Amino acid sequence: MSGVRLVLVRHGESHWNVEERYQGQADSGLTPAGIEQAAVAAIELRRRFGEADLVVTSDLPRARDTAYAYTRNVLVDPRLREVDVGSWTGRTFTDVAADQPADVAAAAEGVDVRRGGGETFAEVRERVWTALTEAADRAGDGATVVLFTHGGAIRVAAAAALSLPVPGHHDLAPPVNTSLTVIAYAAGRSRLAEYNSPTAREARSTRAD
Repeated sequence: MSGVRLVLVRHGESHWNVEERYQGQADSGLTPAGIEQAAVAAIELRRRFGEADLVVTSDLPRARDTAYAYTRNVLVDPRLREVDVGSWTGRTFTDVAADQPADVAAAAEGVDVRRGGGETFAEVRERVWTALTEAADRAGDGATVVLFTHGGAIRVAAAAALSLPVPGHHDLAPPVNTSLTVIAYAAGRSRLAEYNSPTAREARSTRAD
């Protein structure tokens, strides 16, 4: 068996990325720069991988619109959403740090807190990894699957591919906008082949986007 190549793409720059706000499962839309990044990423995806056998996207607009720059033939899977940050959604990093310093400090140290009462990264890892393995099984041996998703989802997927203890994402740098992460998956085994390779200039990374 040759296995399946899973190519994870982070969405283009969003308005709340620029404003340094927690986005979670809300959405602020792509900026003009984000739209351009998506177009550049689409060119790079075609150059490196051609037309994928299967394309899956998070249902959140910033990921879906990034996917549409590559193809309109996509499956939508809400399990590829970003971590739910609860009451932190839409608030600036600075405001949340001032209001809930203990939780922000704990998260920075790697404690898997429920940001704003939302999800833990352990929960995100479980749903995202299930979505990835189901996509791999659907595509079949030898296929390339391109998945448009979010920074937190990519970090926990990479941690799972590396078999790091759950949640495992803390020591992995947040992926920049429209970066590529590649996981080789076969017969229930996985290997992180590439992580956070940029496709566009001036790409951003954020803590929970």
